[in-house]
Amino acid sequence: MDRRIKKTKQALNQALFTLLDERPFQQITITDIVTVADVNRGTFYKHYRDKEELLDSIIDEVLADLQKAYQDPYTHKTPFSIQTLTPSMIKIFDHVYGHQAFYTQVIKSTIRPSFQNQVCDVIRELILNDFDYSADSSSIEPMLLASYQAHAIFGMIVFWAEENFAHSPAFMSEQLLHIIQAKNKVV
Repeated sequence: MDRRIKKTKQALNQALFTLLDERPFQQITITDIVTVADVNRGTFYKHYRDKEELLDSIIDEVLADLQKAYQDPYTHKTPFSIQTLTPSMIKIFDHVYGHQAFYTQVIKSTIRPSFQNQVCDVIRELILNDFDYSADSSSIEPMLLASYQAHAIFGMIVFWAEENFAHSPAFMSEQLLHIIQAKNKVV
């Protein structure tokens, strides 16, 4: 992507999140967005049809990055094992920290009322795709276990955001690993 286009899109993204701190998405106009981004309407329409398309673009980008961050430990370690997992291998909190404004809005539900569920659905699908449940001899339904884990991870993200990201991503990764290890000892 051309550097100027990238810069313009970043300005529009940032403008939208600045405005979301002030009012709900439904009350934000394209004029508001271009004014805060310091670009003209023509530039906006060169890239996006409407503010919903801008939002969808941001969501797609963040969710793609979430998938990449979640899968990072599995792509660098073959074969992967929970026992060999280290906090530095867990990248999901680095991702969230890099997208603080986005996740803050997700938690406030100012973007879309059901968007928290969409994030959990993405995490659940990643869990289902990355773990081999056929090797598990328990009678736990895989979809229920993946839903539980996805909402637990999202719960940690919610807590962290509500604490204004007071802890480092490394601390949060370390805590998640402790939780995973404690869960595996109980099971």
